[in-house]
Amino acid sequence: MNNLERPIDGRILAGVCAGLAHRFGMKPWTVRVLFLLSCLLPGPQFIAYIAMWIIIPAEKPGVVRVA
Repeated sequence: MNNLERPIDGRILAGVCAGLAHRFGMKPWTVRVLFLLSCLLPGPQFIAYIAMWIIIPAEKPGVVRVA
């Protein structure tokens, strides 16, 4: 399995959705759309996003990722 990291390339805001997409083998835009749709429902989506931004480590510069 791939490690969960926020990538340097392909970030929109913090790279959380791109990191989750890479980890689970999905396209980043799919995860972004799912997140935006989940914001229509009541719940702590933004708090969870900020928590993941803090908890998920950023990708190290210069590391080549194999697809």
